[in-house]
Order: sequence, then structure tokens, then C-alpha cells
Amino acid sequence: MIKKKIAKITALLMAAAMGATMFAGCGKSGSSSESLNILVWSEYIPDSVLSQFEKDHNCKINVTTHDSNENCLAKLKSEKEGTYDVVMCGDYMIEQMAKGGLIQELDHSKLPNMSNMDDAYMSPSYDPGNKYSMPYQGGIMAIGINTDLIKDDITSYEDLYDSKYEGKLVVADDMRIMLGLAAKTLGYGLNETDPDILSKVEEKMLTLKPNISVYDSDSPKSELISGDCAIGVTWNAEIALAMAEVPSIKIVYPSEGSCLFFDNWAIPTGSTKTDLAYEFINYMMDAETAKTVSEEFPYLCPNKAAIELLGSEYTDNPAKNVPTEEIAKGEYVQNIDNDSLAIYNDIWTNLKK
Repeated sequence: MIKKKIAKITALLMAAAMGATMFAGCGKSGSSSESLNILVWSEYIPDSVLSQFEKDHNCKINVTTHDSNENCLAKLKSEKEGTYDVVMCGDYMIEQMAKGGLIQELDHSKLPNMSNMDDAYMSPSYDPGNKYSMPYQGGIMAIGINTDLIKDDITSYEDLYDSKYEGKLVVADDMRIMLGLAAKTLGYGLNETDPDILSKVEEKMLTLKPNISVYDSDSPKSELISGDCAIGVTWNAEIALAMAEVPSIKIVYPSEGSCLFFDNWAIPTGSTKTDLAYEFINYMMDAETAKTVSEEFPYLCPNKAAIELLGSEYTDNPAKNVPTEEIAKGEYVQNIDNDSLAIYNDIWTNLKK
């Protein structure tokens, strides 16, 4: 916090001491700055968006990043209450955090920009009534292919298991997604818990292992853009960004269906900056803000007011504006019991040895 001293020759010592901290307020009318601590995915919010909020609210945003929902949960649980004022995480993790008392119920009256959101993305199954969260962006896992390097007609995840693709894949560093997608190639669902089925999933993933060059959830597009990897199993927006840099890259939505996700804003229990946290979440739902976000990180945008501003460059691009039929075929990652989660962890650890 910035402390401002007010010097007056005739001031009493007590008045001078009080003057050193008299401007501790924050917000649009505050005359000094306060810190807002946010815990978010890496490379997911434009710097210009954060800077504008700091300017408008005379605040300093301290950003801590995570690279998976599980990593986000671990960071939130390992710090004392009040460390973070805003958290962003995926769908099933919102449900888990709410049940664990890690995030607080929202006061919708403090979020007038809720009216900008498309009803299709509100009151999701993992948070009915948006009791604890507000949507940020969403999307779907897809396959990015550099057609200069790969001439085959790839239409499914199953196609990627061919030994001819040894060392050519970059995939998400996310055990629930990748193991779930392996299950789908076997005809199962994304959230299997039967040990016998998971044993088959492990065998399947081990056959893919030689083809995987990089596990990357931070910036998988980089491997595609550089040509270090010819195929990416990653989020649609990462592929959209790679396509903008390398025209030979195309997106394929796999025939098995895929993994849907939606990232959300929430306020951790114990936050001491709740008023500013509400201001921040409301700002992120502003149409102009959401437009700026989607232009830099072109995921599925739930903000109908922003989509009107984005126009055809967004709506006509299938890597940015995911076709509705692909969304209909997708599944969300769901919370599973601890015993099943332990099996997933063991499989993932074995895979990455």
C-alpha cells in the first residue's frame, strides 16, 4: 500500500502520524492505491485490461498464476484465508471449492454487468443460479494440425495413436482431460471411475506416450507455431492463435466428441477486498472489456454484448466461435471420488516418467 505523508508546519505530532495513513481507501474515488490479489490461469488476461482497471480504480493488481485446476486448488488451500481476493478456475473446480467452503456466495446486486451475459452460459450444472461464480471464457479441446508437415486426413483422437506420429505431438498437461479423451477413444465417457475401465485407459495412453513430445498447458501454441510439433491436442483458442501465425495450421474437432470447459470468476472466502473484487469481476463482464479479451484470447465468449462488438471476424471463425454441434457432442470434466482420483494420479505419474 502506498502511504502519503501530509506535512504541515503547525500540525501536532498526533495529526501528522494520522496523516500518514489517512488515505488508505480504494476504489474509483480513492486517492491512494490498494492491492488486489488475483489467482488466475497464465497467459489468459490481456495486460491492457489489467492496466486499465488499475488506472480506473487507483489500484495495484498482484497476479499469481496456476497451470491446472488442481494446482489452483492447492495454492488456494496452502495460503491463509485472505491471501487472494479473486480466483479464476474451471467448472468442476468451482463446484469443489464451493463444497469445501473456499469461495463465498456472490451478491448479484453488485454485478450489474450480468445483464451482458448470454443466458445459455448462465446457471451451469456446476453452479446453479451462479451462486458462487460468473463465467469468463470457455471452449473445447480440439486437434491442431500443421498441414505442411502432416498430409494425412486426421478426423479423430484415435488417429493420433498411429506410430508414424512419434514425437510429433504437444498435448495439454492435464491428467483429467487427457485421460478422459483416451477413454473416449475406447467408447467410454470423460469421467470414468470403474477401475477396470481406467486400467484400459492406462494401456491406451501408454501407446500414445511415444508420440508425445511436449506436455504444455501454458502456451501449447508455441510448439505448433515454431514447427517443433506438427500436431497439438489443445484448446480451440490456442489453435486459433496458432492459425493466425501459421496459415497451414487447421483445426479439427474429433469425431469422438471432446472435453468442454468454462473458466469462472469467484471470490475466495476470507477476502478482505470484497468491494474491489466485485468491481473487478463486474469490469470483466463489461462488453468492451470482454471484446478486448476475446480479441487477444479467442475462446468461446459468453458475453452477448461483446459478441455484437466483435462482429463476423469472430463469429465466422470456427476455431474461435465453436460450432454448436461440437459443443452438443462435448462433455465437462466432473468431480470424482478420491479413490478414483488417486488412480488417475497414478496413471498420470506413470505416463510422465
